[in-house]
Amino acid sequence: MKPVLIHTHFHKRKTGVTRSIENVLPFFVDNFETYVYGSNIDGTQITTSKLKSILFSDVKTVVHCHRNNEIIRMLWFRFLGGKFTLIATRHAETKLSGLTKFLLKKADRVITLIKSMSANLGMENIIVGHGVKVNEFVPKEGVVFKEIKQENIILNAGRVRKAKGQLVLLEAAKVLKDHKNWALLIVGQIDKPTFSEELKEITKKHQIENQVYFIDETREIISYYQAAKIVVAPSYSEGFSLVTAEAMSCECSLIATKNVGVHSELITDTKNGYLFEAGNVSELERLLSQKLKGEIPLLGKQARAEIIKNCSAKEEAESLMKVYQSN
Repeated sequence: MKPVLIHTHFHKRKTGVTRSIENVLPFFVDNFETYVYGSNIDGTQITTSKLKSILFSDVKTVVHCHRNNEIIRMLWFRFLGGKFTLIATRHAETKLSGLTKFLLKKADRVITLIKSMSANLGMENIIVGHGVKVNEFVPKEGVVFKEIKQENIILNAGRVRKAKGQLVLLEAAKVLKDHKNWALLIVGQIDKPTFSEELKEITKKHQIENQVYFIDETREIISYYQAAKIVVAPSYSEGFSLVTAEAMSCECSLIATKNVGVHSELITDTKNGYLFEAGNVSELERLLSQKLKGEIPLLGKQARAEIIKNCSAKEEAESLMKVYQSN
């Protein structure tokens, strides 16, 4: 009988974490009887009753958790006598709370995503970065959106909040005023309505409100990458930044913040993308202006080559498999 692998997902929304789990699940089926436990995630669902029957049996089982509430639930099952290996991934780069530190120390293995996160965690961990489905996140010519009047697209994707740097992006996007055939699409869930109004006021200040589009979070993000020539990731902090890797896989030209998330690990400045200091509006404005004028190369093909070589979902799954089988 195959050992069992269960990924938990206790979250009301599909997020980058969700996508990272879904990306690797297909690679485990040859070695594990693989399930997901929770909601809002694609995969073979397992009921609570079947979960209990496995955890309280002699079947070799690995449970991989991604959030505190998931670890708490699994530790309760362990307290009741459940037998399984508990793996926990730390997805955020923020300072650990006392509760998070306590819970991670209860896990059998802790996974982090990037070097800086690993170094700052304060406990033994294994680095396994996210991977991209490189056969799905591919470049495609001729993808257009009827509602976008302009021919060329700059894209920012992900949560819309101050830590993600959209204020900096919109201040730098004043260059659009001189390039009427370019649009900026900001795609993602807006955390606070007041922040949305703040962003819209900046577009009016720079007279680019007809070139900036705010689009709700979507699961059809691939088509947006494929339609975009340039993707900007202006975040001040990231756990990993799967958006950056996905955009690079689609041959987008990346401009991202230096030493944030995985940006500086994937992007070699001027070789396969461009890096700037977080919060530096003038530096970002200069890069955008140079790109829009064609003064610097886009480097999209070089970006995809980096992802295929070092950041595929298959590579991530193989690294995770070594962690699961190390007990």
